[in-house]
Amino acid sequence: MATRINPSILAADFANLERELGRITTADLVHVDIMDNHFVPNLTFGLPMVERLQQVSPIPLDVHLMIDDPDRWAPGYAEAGAASVTFHAEAVNEPVALARHLRRIGARAGIALKPGTDAAPYLDLLPEFDQVLIMTVEPGFGGQSFIAETMPKLRRVSDAVAAAGLDVWLQVDGGITVDTIGLAAEAGADTFVAGSAVFRGVPGERIAELRAAVASHRHEPRRDPASLDG
Repeated sequence: MATRINPSILAADFANLERELGRITTADLVHVDIMDNHFVPNLTFGLPMVERLQQVSPIPLDVHLMIDDPDRWAPGYAEAGAASVTFHAEAVNEPVALARHLRRIGARAGIALKPGTDAAPYLDLLPEFDQVLIMTVEPGFGGQSFIAETMPKLRRVSDAVAAAGLDVWLQVDGGITVDTIGLAAEAGADTFVAGSAVFRGVPGERIAELRAAVASHRHEPRRDPASLDG
């Protein structure tokens, strides 16, 4: 199983983003949080910033849309060249139609679930997505503490992916450090968003430490569909 470490530029130096991107070249993708001050109570970047980041980033962009009306706005981020575009289940009107549209443009399509959102309604839709993001904090702010109670949901999605034989990345975002990343790996995550844990220090060293922590906490998902009940 591949391990992907996606540093979040929400924890980077906003005045020197191109330099900050150059510090994380050993990462897999760079996580870009788009917040609109409506879906979440914070405001970050928009499409013009993503277009510029796409021009200078040495690694692909992993865009996470914490915004209202992603049905309207998400395609623009795919058209800008983002490798992955993830929208929230709680905000989208037509998740399957939007995912298919993003894929046609050429981006990986992801769906994100808040800590309190049940995964059950989306398990049958897993073939329509390239990534499922299980939020391990409430979306909207960086620096929050990891919510361990989200791990059973992650494990259930991981088992469903394995049972169906799908190639769907399982991402976690929020409070990911060398102390918590093992819990997420054991529950089935393979793609990890880390902000402060990467940028507060020497990023290359922090990324290597996170990879090592994942390697010692691998999860073997259940492949029996009957185990997904309950």
